[in-house]
Amino acid sequence: MKNTFLFYRSLSALLLLGPLYSGQYRFAIEDASEKYNAEINIEECLTDQCGHKANVILFNKNGEKIQTLVSDDLVLYFKEPFTPSKINTIPLTSKMIHDSPVVFGDFNFDGAEDVALRNGNGGNYGSASYDVYVFNSTRNQFVPSKELTEIASAYQGMFEVDPKRKRLTAYARSGASLHYAYEYQVIPNKGLDLVYEKIVDLTQEPPKITIKEKINNKWIIKKSSKL
Repeated sequence: MKNTFLFYRSLSALLLLGPLYSGQYRFAIEDASEKYNAEINIEECLTDQCGHKANVILFNKNGEKIQTLVSDDLVLYFKEPFTPSKINTIPLTSKMIHDSPVVFGDFNFDGAEDVALRNGNGGNYGSASYDVYVFNSTRNQFVPSKELTEIASAYQGMFEVDPKRKRLTAYARSGASLHYAYEYQVIPNKGLDLVYEKIVDLTQEPPKITIKEKINNKWIIKKSSKL
C-alpha cells in the first residue's frame, strides 16, 4: 500500500509539472545571418519568457545541419504576452523579444561569421550575457572564445562591432550617474587589447568627461565637459 501511494504521488507531481517533462519548445531564427539559420530547443516557457538549458542548432541556408551548441541558461523575454507551443516551431523576430538570444557577426574580423548565445543575465546590473564562439576554418566549426565571452558577459549586453575600425565597444554604468564605454582592438593571433576608455560623470554640472586612449602603446588622458 505504501509503495502504491508513493507511485501515485509521483505521478501527480509529473502531471503538475507536465510542460517541463513533455519535450521542449522550439523557435527558429532565419533573418539574423547571411549564412546561417538557427533553431532553439529550450526547456521551459511561460507567457512572458523562456529560460533554462537550451540547444541551439545551426544550419546553412540549404537546411543542412552545421553544429549544435548548448547554453546553460538561454533566456527569452517577450515584448508582449505570448503563449509558446511545443507542437510547432515558432519563428522569432526582433519585434517579439528583448535582446536576441543568438547573435551573428564577424567578431574577430577574420572574414568569417561568428556566433554568440545568450547565457543568462550575468552582465552589468543584471543585463544580458553571452557565450561567444568564433569560426575555426581549420576545424570547420565554431569554437569557444574565452576573451570575447568575457567582454560579452561583464558589461551591459552584447558588445558592438565596428568593422571599419576593427574595434569592439562595450558599455557599463555605476548607478545612474557614471557611464562607461570601452573599446577593444582585435590583434590577429594575439587577442584583444583595450585601447580606449570613456567615463561620463553626471554628478557634476557640467558633466565631467574623462577619456583615456592608447596611442603608440601609451595612455593619453583627456578631460572635457562636452557630451
